[in-house]
Amino acid sequence: MAYTEDRAFELVQAAYERQRLGHAFLITGEALAGGERLASRMIEMINGVDDPTAGLDLFGDAPPPEPQTIDELEGELVRVVRPEMKSRRISVSQMRGLEKAMYQASEADKWKVGVVLEADRMGVEAENAFLKTLEEPPANCLLLLITSNPDRLLPTILSRCVQLPLITNAKREAYDGEEDLLEVLAKLGKAGFGSVGRSLTLKAAFSRVLDRRKAAISKANEAAQKEEVLQYKQTTEGDWLKQRENYYKALTESEYLLERSQLLDVLITWLGDVVRQKCDVEALDYPQQAKITKLVAEHESLESLLGRMEALEGLASLLETNVSEQLALEVGFMKSFG
Repeated sequence: MAYTEDRAFELVQAAYERQRLGHAFLITGEALAGGERLASRMIEMINGVDDPTAGLDLFGDAPPPEPQTIDELEGELVRVVRPEMKSRRISVSQMRGLEKAMYQASEADKWKVGVVLEADRMGVEAENAFLKTLEEPPANCLLLLITSNPDRLLPTILSRCVQLPLITNAKREAYDGEEDLLEVLAKLGKAGFGSVGRSLTLKAAFSRVLDRRKAAISKANEAAQKEEVLQYKQTTEGDWLKQRENYYKALTESEYLLERSQLLDVLITWLGDVVRQKCDVEALDYPQQAKITKLVAEHESLESLLGRMEALEGLASLLETNVSEQLALEVGFMKSFG
């Protein structure tokens, strides 16, 4: 699934706040999708930003400041690698220089950040020189690879990064499972919420979509792991292969939790449209559902709708704990739609 820049940042920010931020991200998509801007926002998120206008907004009505550019952020804490001017390639020496910079000491509570622009211009030798840093990064190190051509990168690079494919707001498309949930919401919305049976019907649809996505994630990661085993089992130690097995297990779990969060966002966003209809706001996230959300808005009080949204947000928070997933979903859906 591809994300808008804002949505991708929200997901990254949530992971950071839970102290579960990955150490390497591959940001892909066309230039207009905002890959460099997202990288800048991530750097400012972890290291803070000195804003000369801070404190001047006395009435709280000024827009948030624009993030600094990658060029402006480059310095002691942020090392940026770009293709060399003549060859338009990223050399092995550049990547080794980046690796050295990541291991240099930095201020307390500050992150060292390595940004690789047009990462597909590395080439095999430079990518292999970068693998060690990806596999064993130093503490408080964040690596951001940005490219519009991720298919040119080695599978070993791809498998070691959290991938954030970006799209522009104009190109937002429904992802797998979203339309299924919207269809069930439309059917139940016509009948009206407030029924235990309907809330459990929606929960069952949610679980079916989630199970399907989990199976797809597991299949893809199992295939990637098998490819690595075939490629490296003759040249690496067994401990490394075991580490890669654990890596793919963790990756599968992480991607599954992200899918679950996205599906919950569909429900929250849909209810947000209902609230907008209730308040006569024209801009909707799901305009194709406008008739249904308008109908629901006519039969629900604003207090009730806000309560349903609050229950869903509570469910999302609860699922971040060690609670039983199925029990939390059942109770959460009954509170939200029952």
